[in-house]
Amino acid sequence: MTTEYTITTDHEACAELVEVLAGQGVRNMVISPGSRNAPLIVAFAREKRIENHVIVDERSAAFAAVGIAQSTGEPVAVVCTSGSAVLNYAPAASEAYYRQLPLIFVSADRQAEWIDQNDSQTIRQPGALAGVVKHTCNIPWNTDGANTAWWINRMVNEAAIIANRAPMGPVHINVQLGEPLCGTQLHKCGARIIENVEVLHHPRYDIVDDCIDAICLTKRVMIVAGVMPYDKELERVLATLSLKHNVVVLTETISNIAGERIITTIDRTLTAIPTGKEADFAPDLLITIGGALVTRMLKNFLRSNPPQEEWRIGIDHNVIDTMQHLTKRFEVDPAEFFRQIYAGIEHDSGHKVKSSYAEMWRDATNVAKERHKSYISTAPWSDLKAFAQLLSMIPEGTELHLSNGTCIRYAQLFETQQVHRSYCNRGVAGIDGSTSTALGSSLVTHERLTLLITGDMSLSYDISGLASQYNSPRFKIVVMCNGGGGIFRFIKGPSELQELEQYFEVNRDLPIGKYAAAFGFSYHEAHSEAELEEAAGRFFADPSAAMLAIYTPNTLNADVLRGYFAAIKQNANEM
Repeated sequence: MTTEYTITTDHEACAELVEVLAGQGVRNMVISPGSRNAPLIVAFAREKRIENHVIVDERSAAFAAVGIAQSTGEPVAVVCTSGSAVLNYAPAASEAYYRQLPLIFVSADRQAEWIDQNDSQTIRQPGALAGVVKHTCNIPWNTDGANTAWWINRMVNEAAIIANRAPMGPVHINVQLGEPLCGTQLHKCGARIIENVEVLHHPRYDIVDDCIDAICLTKRVMIVAGVMPYDKELERVLATLSLKHNVVVLTETISNIAGERIITTIDRTLTAIPTGKEADFAPDLLITIGGALVTRMLKNFLRSNPPQEEWRIGIDHNVIDTMQHLTKRFEVDPAEFFRQIYAGIEHDSGHKVKSSYAEMWRDATNVAKERHKSYISTAPWSDLKAFAQLLSMIPEGTELHLSNGTCIRYAQLFETQQVHRSYCNRGVAGIDGSTSTALGSSLVTHERLTLLITGDMSLSYDISGLASQYNSPRFKIVVMCNGGGGIFRFIKGPSELQELEQYFEVNRDLPIGKYAAAFGFSYHEAHSEAELEEAAGRFFADPSAAMLAIYTPNTLNADVLRGYFAAIKQNANEM
């Protein structure tokens, strides 16, 4: 066997770390410039198996890595210098933890003896992200011990394995580095790569049989999916199960699951349930999969109308009991679980129970859909009207990103079947990082348009997401300019306070056009339905990175949305 060599950093720990991460499947890395991390920069830059992306702001860089990981499903390395830089990773690390995304945070550090000694860029870095990562390790500066090379190799292999092992999640590797920092040398390749073989866990046959019996013999079965990556097999099986007369499947925009009988507009359908009939729509058996739900309405409905039994399907970090009535957990991939369940049901086609549960939910969905169309057709210019118009114009196959707050909640009211995938940072549901996450996704979805729909406040909060060298014609941003935190005018509580405008909404006339010009985006804007029709056409056809600002009346938006739900509820009660 021929021995291979490469010229890389003369810090052997860094050379070993990068070679191991490449061997463990890391194909993308996001790095922020610095001096203490120079050995890591050199090692990553010279590793041909890894594509490197340079983003100056560490918080933005980490969220870009979130976007890459969610689009590829692969581990992504994120690298920074010493000091406060690593603390900027915390928001994205928490998002990755609750979204089960395999990020590997690598921070350069000073030698341990200089911590708390008034030396520049020194803080207590080991364990700095401990509360929001699955695992943390510290690689020491002194690597002279007989077992040190083996130890470093084992620690890096272990961190990568933990990041990529179900449930996936972020890890933190802290690397102490001393000067000189920029030297290079010939490095012998061939780092040991520890392969982690995960044995697929299938439910025992007797457990599967019991589950089949429960589903087939229960009159009202509800399956609810939260935020999830796209899974073709899971979508196929759930779409088929949704044809059963005793089963309803409720999903959200960012569940990435759709089908002819699958209900993807939960809030408007729930609103169509006649007053006093809520218990009839409640499930006897509730099955939940995926991450956090956007819809507070469904959570309140299920907590107020509890099922007799609730199952949680999935491999989670913790016991997830969102609806407060959990009775069983099945630690198994949801697609595998439902595949076996459906196969068993089809094999025993005579195993049925009479039920009109699915039909009842379909009727409510149809009522809501008709009233939805009727109300929007006559609604004045507002956020709701703009979303109805904009979402219908999104090109086929688009990767859709939605910021938290107003944007994700409006999107939940509409079908978006033409969209390829939908994303939102709902792990923690923070306002930070939406632009950077969409940017990261655009770096790896080379054949598709990446569209971010965000709010003016969200854009301003993550302005660093615009300040990169990677803005391309495939990256486009719609900014809903509704005068700041428009969602607070709708949420019960803040909307009733005299402090609403000054402390919650923070109404500001943000210079969206100047933002676009400063960061190299072409700019379009619309102030009415007619203007949006014309501007959106130009925006989507624009051959450069583009930004579209849609201006709506902030004082009217909440009233229009309240009227929307009131109209659906009134129509339902008249049935």
